[in-house]
Amino acid sequence: MKAKTMQAEHQVHPIPPFYDKNSRILVLGSFPSVKSRETGFFYGHPQNRYWKMMAEVFGDGKNTAVPETIPQKREFLRRHHIAMWDTIAACTIAGSSDSSLRDVVPNDISGILRTADIRRIFCNGAASWNLYRKYILPVTGREAEKMPSTSPANAAWSLERLVEAWKICRTYAEQE
Repeated sequence: MKAKTMQAEHQVHPIPPFYDKNSRILVLGSFPSVKSRETGFFYGHPQNRYWKMMAEVFGDGKNTAVPETIPQKREFLRRHHIAMWDTIAACTIAGSSDSSLRDVVPNDISGILRTADIRRIFCNGAASWNLYRKYILPVTGREAEKMPSTSPANAAWSLERLVEAWKICRTYAEQE
């Protein structure tokens, strides 16, 4: 039986940026997955390791509860000074596939940078980082750090390796 091929469709980003004046790091994905678009918040697919990984990064060894509901995720981000959004405002995409991205319209992150004291920008995966460098860096002049993707498609990176790589976020988020 042949696998069903996803039809590429024009999509507009349905999730507003999450940030406040106390945000110190900005994590940018590429574009929300189908599941995230359905749930209305970032990294909504249960197979994506973002929330589990961040709970480990910001946990103290005992308190590594993974936020599950949107209110819990919002509180986690607020408590740890994390702003979140994506590099793309609109695009043509087949399902959730970053490799199918076309007709990209970038997000304008200037409002976040004006409001919050963002010390470092982190891109979740190569697609986000490449799009950032192409569309957003020329506007902001602010470099971003490419982080390994938390997507389950990035099977070469175990949760433990992701936690080690992403620990740098905590350094910038906790700076006074």
